[in-house]
Amino acid sequence: MWNLPNLLTLCRFFLIPMYLLVFEAGYIKTAFFILLLAGLTDVLDGYLARKRRQITQLGSMLDPLADKSMMIAVILSLVFSKMIPWEAAAAMFLRDAGMIVGSAFFHFRGKQTVPANVMGKLTTVLYYLAILLIIFEFPYAIACLWIVIIISFLTSFIYIFQFKSLNKNESENS
Repeated sequence: MWNLPNLLTLCRFFLIPMYLLVFEAGYIKTAFFILLLAGLTDVLDGYLARKRRQITQLGSMLDPLADKSMMIAVILSLVFSKMIPWEAAAAMFLRDAGMIVGSAFFHFRGKQTVPANVMGKLTTVLYYLAILLIIFEFPYAIACLWIVIIISFLTSFIYIFQFKSLNKNESENS
C-alpha cells in the first residue's frame, strides 16, 4: 500500500501549503519553482510506480487528487492576485473539481477509473507552460491559458468516453 511512489505523491500534498505560503509572501517566482518541484515528483512517482511495478489503487486515487489539489491552489492564488481573470479560474476550477468528484464517485461505486493518458499528461504540461507565461508576464499569456482551458475540456470529454467504454466492456464481460 505505502511505497516510494505513494510517498512522493504524499509529498505533493505537503508542497501545496508551502506553495501558498511562499506565493502569499510575495515570492511568486519562487512559488512557481515549488510548483515545478511538485510536477517533478509527479513525473518521478509515475515513473517509479511503473518501473518497480508498484502501481496501487491508493496511488491511482491519490496521484490525480494531489495534482488537482495543487492546480486548484495555483488557480486560487492566481485569481486572488488578479493575475488571471476570474472566468478562467472558474472554468479551470469547474473542470478540475468535476474530475475529482467524478473519479471519487465512480471509484466508490466500484467502477473502473481511467488512468492518465497522453492527452491528460499533455494538458498538465500545457497548464504548467501557461502558468510560467503568466508568472513571468509574457505577452499573450492569458490567451495561451484560454487555449489550454479549451484543450483541458476536450481531454475531459476523451476521459468520459474512455470511462464509458471501459465500464461498458466490463459489464458485458460480467
